[in-house]
Amino acid sequence: MGLVFIERRSVARLAKEAPATVHYDEKLTGFGIRVGITGSVSYFIEYRPGAGGRRVQKRRLVIGKESPVFRADMARAKAEKLLSAVALGDDPAVERKALREAATVNEVIEHYLTHKIEPTRKASTAAIFRGHFAKHLGPAIGSRVLITLTRADITRLHRKIGADKPVTANRILALLHAAIEYARSDGLVPDELANPVKGIDRFREAGRERYLNEQELRRLGATLRLAETDGLPWKIDESKKNKHLARPENRRSLIDAGAVAAIRLLLLTGCRLREILHLRWDDVDLIRGIALLQDSKVGRRSVILGQAAVGLLADLPRSADYVIPGALRRRPDGELINAPRTDLKKPWARVQAHARLEGVRLHDLRHSFAATGAGSGLGLQLIGKLLGHASPSTTQRYAHLADDPLRRASDHVSATLLAALDGRS
Repeated sequence: MGLVFIERRSVARLAKEAPATVHYDEKLTGFGIRVGITGSVSYFIEYRPGAGGRRVQKRRLVIGKESPVFRADMARAKAEKLLSAVALGDDPAVERKALREAATVNEVIEHYLTHKIEPTRKASTAAIFRGHFAKHLGPAIGSRVLITLTRADITRLHRKIGADKPVTANRILALLHAAIEYARSDGLVPDELANPVKGIDRFREAGRERYLNEQELRRLGATLRLAETDGLPWKIDESKKNKHLARPENRRSLIDAGAVAAIRLLLLTGCRLREILHLRWDDVDLIRGIALLQDSKVGRRSVILGQAAVGLLADLPRSADYVIPGALRRRPDGELINAPRTDLKKPWARVQAHARLEGVRLHDLRHSFAATGAGSGLGLQLIGKLLGHASPSTTQRYAHLADDPLRRASDHVSATLLAALDGRS
């Protein structure tokens, strides 16, 4: 052990000539090197934490090993920075230990999913969240210690995902923000940690709400009536050879009554698709006009059924456990059970094409229910309760439709002006 000016040549000489020794720098107090038995070199600093003094035990902190990318001059610069911090009262060893023990992004996300999402949200929703995290966040930043994550790191990831999937990128950003806030409230990360997601600009999203107008509703109604009576006409691809075609008057196909009833119920109740497909007769009270949804997106809730929906349900046969009958499935023990219908993709595609409802999704029937209520002067709070919205902000998307006083004022002003132009009073 001795004093030496630590620089590239002296380190190389000591590595060859003085294995298993420790040397301190003759100019920078507290900076040193340790030469291993094999000639490897580690750079370190020694210091007394806190106020210092002889009574405080020295700590030794390795700051790096000699390598082509970490030489003596770089080690000296790092040592100067750390020793300056010590002089100001910092303790690099404690900070490094805290960093090693700090939660990673994966741990924060798992904590959020396990303790917040899975106990309060549907299993399908939790599965979507887990999928987003596993596919996008885990591989990219999952192993990173959260407190080392910067806004720039997350911005780069957001832009990378958003290059192809801007909506997904925005959802992941929102989920990560919520996970960090939840971890902070539970003490998993320091309370003073600034959320690195905050302030990152989201991608602009085009509004997806689509409302059926009166003409489209008439076409939809006519198509549904035709689908359950005479059947919808086939569409023949004239570019292909079509052997053994039925006669033109027979080229029609019926859509099953359950699918037609489900489409009508989606429009008349404003319910979500799974809420209708999984609705059991045991949960329908036609006398009181209520349907109890056992497992909606926001949990258990009741739906107030209008007279039109009650009338439709009263006319449906009760041939299965579910209002919209699904297929029979055999359980592992061999028993046949009723299962809910899984989707309406094929029947809706045929109805949509015949009714000329290009771009209209089944979920847009729910939007049409809400839009009709807003345009009729119902309050947004009332509409939100009918739809089962957990947050009033969700219903705000229909606010621009609930403008009856403004519309009446605009009608009055424009009518007065037009009368003046036409020479009428």
